[in-house]
Amino acid sequence: METFSMVRPEHLNHHGFLFGGQLLLWVDEYAWLAAARDLPGCRLVTRAMDSISFIRSAPVGSILRFDISQIHKGQTSAKYQVSVFCDPQTGAPEYNIFSTNVIFVNVDQNCNKKPFCTDQI
Repeated sequence: METFSMVRPEHLNHHGFLFGGQLLLWVDEYAWLAAARDLPGCRLVTRAMDSISFIRSAPVGSILRFDISQIHKGQTSAKYQVSVFCDPQTGAPEYNIFSTNVIFVNVDQNCNKKPFCTDQI
């Protein structure tokens, strides 16, 4: 799945660049949306993110491209790779600012792990 966001003034930190917490919010939300589309009817919660390393900054007005794909699916969990690219809207080429893997677990009403439906495996 591919989706986009624009860096607005309310997304900036005190140095004038994209706040890392805002980027993590988008990564978690967009990865969950991709997983929810791939695994309809599941109750998915974020279990983990791999390494959190901000590669480069993103200035206000940038358009961010989120590239999200499922890279593994087990009995109760699925892993998604998320790469984020920045188009600074200055004529400069797009560049990578962040990447991680997000793991979602399917849970029941009591938040216990639950296998995916057999037609989803």
